[in-house]
Amino acid sequence: MDFTDTPEEAEYRNRARQWLAANAPQFELDGIGPDSEEAFERGAGWQARKAAAGYACITWSKEWGGPGGTPLEHVIFSQEEAAFDLPRNPFIVGLGMCVPTVIAYGDDAARQRFVGPALRGEELWCQLFSEPAAGSDLAGIRTRAVRDGGQWVITGQKVWTSMAHRADFGLLLTRTDPDVPKHKGLTMFWIDMRAAGVEARPIVQLSGRTEFNEVFLTDVVVSDSQRLGEIGGGWKVALTTLMNERLAVGMVRGPELAELIAFARSIPSDYGTVLDDPDFRRRLADWHVEAEGIKFTRFRTMTALSRGQAPGPEASIGKIVSTNRVQDLARYMLEMQNQFGVVSGSDGWGDGIAQHELLSAPGSRIAGGPDEILKNIIAERVLGMPGDIRVDKDVPFSAIPTGR
Repeated sequence: MDFTDTPEEAEYRNRARQWLAANAPQFELDGIGPDSEEAFERGAGWQARKAAAGYACITWSKEWGGPGGTPLEHVIFSQEEAAFDLPRNPFIVGLGMCVPTVIAYGDDAARQRFVGPALRGEELWCQLFSEPAAGSDLAGIRTRAVRDGGQWVITGQKVWTSMAHRADFGLLLTRTDPDVPKHKGLTMFWIDMRAAGVEARPIVQLSGRTEFNEVFLTDVVVSDSQRLGEIGGGWKVALTTLMNERLAVGMVRGPELAELIAFARSIPSDYGTVLDDPDFRRRLADWHVEAEGIKFTRFRTMTALSRGQAPGPEASIGKIVSTNRVQDLARYMLEMQNQFGVVSGSDGWGDGIAQHELLSAPGSRIAGGPDEILKNIIAERVLGMPGDIRVDKDVPFSAIPTGR
C-alpha cells in the first residue's frame, strides 16, 4: 500500500482535523474519572456527535445508516481523533463486534432496528460468549437453548461480559444440540438484556473497576426471529464476531510516544531523568517499533475490508502484540517511579495511568482470546503449521467426560 495521502484523502484529513478541533474538546475528560457516569455520558455524547457528522463507523453502508466511507477514511479519522483526550469508547463491543454480526447474519428487520441506534450511541451491546466451565474453549459452552414452537427457552451462565450491567442488548452463543460434536451444536441469538430471567452481576476487578460481569440466564424466552444464522451454525457466526473482536481489541493501546517521553522526562534518575537512561531509550525504541508493526498490520486488514473481505486470522497478531506491549510498558513505567509506584490515582505520576494499565493488562490478554489460543491461530491459519491435536473434535458434546 502507498501510505501517502492522495489529494482526496488529504482533503478529507483536513476536513476531519478541522471538525475535530471544533468539536472534540467539548467531550474531553478534564480530570473526570474514566469509570464515572459523567465519563460514560460524554462517551455517548461524543458517539452521537460523530454519527450526526458522518464520522461514526465510517465504513458502514448508507443502507443501514452509516456514512458509506472508505477504510482509508476510517484510518485517517482514527489517526486524527487519537490526538484528543477523549473518553474511552463504551460502544466498542457493540460497534466493533456485535452489530457487524447482526448486519452479516440478521434479517432486514433486525438491521433496520439495531444499526442506527447503536451507531448514534443510543443503545449499548454486550457479547455473551465466555462461560465458567468452558474457559478458553469457546465451543465447550453449556448454556442451553431448547426450542418450544416458534420460541427458544435459554438457561445458563456467562462470565467476563464487558458492560453487561449497562447493556441494552446482547449477542448470545448457545448450545442447541448436545448430541453432535461441540462445534456443530451451537446457535447464535440476540437478546434483550432487560428480558425476564436475565441478571447481570458486576465483578470488581483488581484495578477497582467493574467493567466485567457474570450473567445468569434463567428460562429466558426468545423468539426464533432473534436467531442469527442457521440452527447449529453458531460457530460460523461466532467466528465472524471473533475476527471483528480481534480487529477491534488489537488496536495500539497505551500512551503515545510523546506521552511516554514527557512522562520519562518528569522522573529523576541517576542519569538526570529517566529519559536520559540508555536502557529506557532502548525500550522506547522497541515499544515504538511494536506500535508501528501493529499499525501496519491493521492497515493490511483494512485493505482486505476495502475489498469486501472479512477480517482474517492475521488480526490475532495485532491483538497478541498490543496487549503484551501494554503490560511490558506499564510494568516498566511503574518501576521507573521506584517507591512512588505504589501511589495510584491522581496523586501519582501520570495520574496513575501506569498502575491502572498494569492491573488491567492481564484481563486484556485474556479478552478476545488468550495468548495461547491466538498463537495456535497464527501458527495454523497464518503460517500453515500442522494443527494442534484435538481429541474431542469428532466426539458428541454429551459424550465428552466432564471430570465428575
